[in-house]
Parts: sequence; structure tokens; C-alpha cells
Amino acid sequence: MMIDLRSDTVTQPTPAMREAIAHAQVGDDVLGDDPTVKALESYVAQLLGKEAAVFMPSGTMTNQIALRAHTEPGDEVILESQAHIYYYEGGAPAALSGVMCRLIPGNHGIFTASDLTKVLRPTDEHFPRTKLVCLENTHNRSGGRIYPLSEIQAIAQVCQEQELKLHLDGARLWNACVATGISEAEYAQPFDTVSVCFSKGLGAPIGSALAGSREFIERSRRFRKMFGGAMRQAGILAAGALYALKHHRERLQDDHIHAKILAEGLAQLEGIEIAPEEVQTNIVVFHTPTISAQVLVDRLKEKGVAVLAIGPNSIRAVTNLMVNQEQIQQVPGSIESAINM
Repeated sequence: MMIDLRSDTVTQPTPAMREAIAHAQVGDDVLGDDPTVKALESYVAQLLGKEAAVFMPSGTMTNQIALRAHTEPGDEVILESQAHIYYYEGGAPAALSGVMCRLIPGNHGIFTASDLTKVLRPTDEHFPRTKLVCLENTHNRSGGRIYPLSEIQAIAQVCQEQELKLHLDGARLWNACVATGISEAEYAQPFDTVSVCFSKGLGAPIGSALAGSREFIERSRRFRKMFGGAMRQAGILAAGALYALKHHRERLQDDHIHAKILAEGLAQLEGIEIAPEEVQTNIVVFHTPTISAQVLVDRLKEKGVAVLAIGPNSIRAVTNLMVNQEQIQQVPGSIESAINM
């Protein structure tokens, strides 16, 4: 049986989740008639302390509709240089919203209020109008790094002073909350809008939500329809997401424990570079200075372990619902064997 650590998106519905999906009450969500979608959106808004939320197929869509609804073509959006919105969403800011991306090189995905202040443009017809700042918590390409709430609050203060909107790509916000004990509502409070995902660590088969003010979410529904994200009997999908929210958030702590176990095991291997103390949630990034990352990935697949190369000598492993502690403990040995093949 494959030990699949490529991503926490590889999770499959549990039997109880499948039961919830099978018995979901449904209606036409485009007409506002799906009771399960309504229940999910209400629950998400309540969790995040926002007025309203809207269900969508993917986190890319929730992020990109947030950009489109906050901006007009020619505006500028400020992001960390390795942000998912910029790095992994297919050039959508340019293609769908016609916005420019201004990038701030962060420290493990984190930039400060001072960093933000330094890149703000004066009002001048020669410059694009800066409208939106986006943060990512936890930060994917920086190994699941948690954005400190104190820094978020400082950035939000700058945004208020400069009349900028603040959006959170919170695809793995649930992981940050479990790791820190800070509630979703407290983390979300400084933001005008928040995107959250159900198909990563929570284990739902599909779906994300965008939350914000009632007026903003109504505007977002227009763009959801325009982008092709309005669905009909979507309660079948929403039922899995609602079950995941109610039953799988606390178990994310297991993934964090497994990530630490994996990181500490890898630190003992010759030919692997990793700092276990930097692993904060469920993403483990390690380096392979003596062997090509892709070569090692290919060898590991033959040994029943799936991971992803994210650079010439960098590999990512993501602990998830489908991998137990016993399997995690087998991985360092498999990696050691693969390096020495």
C-alpha cells in the first residue's frame, strides 16, 4: 500500500463522510434552494466571524474571485513572492482580473508591516492603484509556516491607514488554528475577506468557501456565476465539507505530530538536510544535496512512498488523514535505502 505524502489533497472521504454525502438534502443552489449548501455557508461564516460566505469548487476560485471583487483591471495587488495566489494559480490575477502583482520577498513566507509600508506607491497617475494586500496562512511553499497573529494585526493597521483591503488565503487556516490554539474567528478578524479550503487536511473530496461582508459576498456570487463556479445540487459536495468541518479539525493535530516525527527521523539521515524545529504544521520540506530530488522521488515511488520534488534538491512531504503513525515511521528508512541504491 502506497504511503502517499504528496499532499494533504490526496485524502479520501471516510465511511462516515460518505454516509453524510449519501444522505445530503439537496436543491438548486443557483436558485438558492440547496439546504446543505446554506448550512455550510452559515457555519463557515459563523466560524470565521464574518457576515456571510459562499461555497465554491476550489481554493483557486475563492482566491481569484476575491481578487476580482476587490479590484478593477489595472489595479495592483501586493503578495509575498512565493504566495500560492501568484505561484500556483495559473496566472489568473492577470487573466481574470487584469491586475498587477507586486511581490514582497518574505522570511519563510512572512513579510512585515514595515516591509509592506516600503513598497506602497504614492498617488500618481503614472502608477497602478494599489487596492489589495493578500496573506497566506499557513504558507504552502514555506513548509506550512504559520503567520503570527501580531504581524497580521500590524499589517491590517497599515491597510486601514492606507485604505487598502486585506485578503487571507486560508487554505490551511485550520492547521494554524490547531497548532496555535487561536480560534478561526480571531485569526480572520483583521481581514476583509477569507478563503478556506475543505479538501486538504480536513479530507473532504472537494470545495472551498469565501467569507466576508454580506455585500461583498453578494458581489462575489456574481463573479462565481461568471467564472463558471455556480453549481446546481451542490449539497452533495457541501455535505462532505460540512462533515469535515465538524469532525476533522481537531484531528489535524495528529498530522502535525506525524510531521514532527518524520522531520526528526529525516534529521538522522546522512545526505538529508532539514531543521525539524522549523516544522510547524503538516508540511515537511527537506533537501537532498547529494542526489537529485526527482531521482530520489522516483526511487521512493518504487519503494511505496510518494512525495513531491519542489526544486532541484528539495522535496516536500505532507502528512495527512490517509497516513498513520506506523507508516510515517517507515519513511526515513525508505529514504535512506533509496539514497544508497
